[in-house]
Amino acid sequence: MHFKRWQQKIFFYLTTLNLARFLTEDAPTLKEDEHNVQVISVVNAWKHSEFLCRNFVMNCLIDSLYNVYTLKKTAKELWESLACKYKTEDAGSKKFMAGRFLDYKMVDSRAVINQVQEIQLILHEIHSEGMVLSETFQVAAIIEKLSSAWKDFKNYLKHKRKEMNLEELIVRL
Repeated sequence: MHFKRWQQKIFFYLTTLNLARFLTEDAPTLKEDEHNVQVISVVNAWKHSEFLCRNFVMNCLIDSLYNVYTLKKTAKELWESLACKYKTEDAGSKKFMAGRFLDYKMVDSRAVINQVQEIQLILHEIHSEGMVLSETFQVAAIIEKLSSAWKDFKNYLKHKRKEMNLEELIVRL
């Protein structure tokens, strides 16, 4: 769940350790006739850093996934395999998030501001998935989601001539 967020956090962590490049680059190789000490040192340094990178990623997996992905020999292979599997599953989550937003109904039994914050979290997830909703649409949708007890205030907000942004709506609520 939330693979993209997890992936960004791990990528940032590996970047701070100067290991992120091992997720995308292939290892240098030694030619059979190459016995240059410098080249051998570079290859050995690469192998060591790549080993660290792969194992940092592996250690961030839950135990059941650790067992599944332990067969991946390189950090790049591991990273690509995880992305292939979980980004595909994230495609379905876009539809799920859109559905959550569309189905959300406010109720009178809970504080309106708490419910607005829940809607904002859903909208944030929608935005982080790359789906764009105009602020005007977001404001109108939140107004529409207000419970029946807010009927008069809803009508007042709908008939305002001046367009308000999300922040202004939240202040008014």
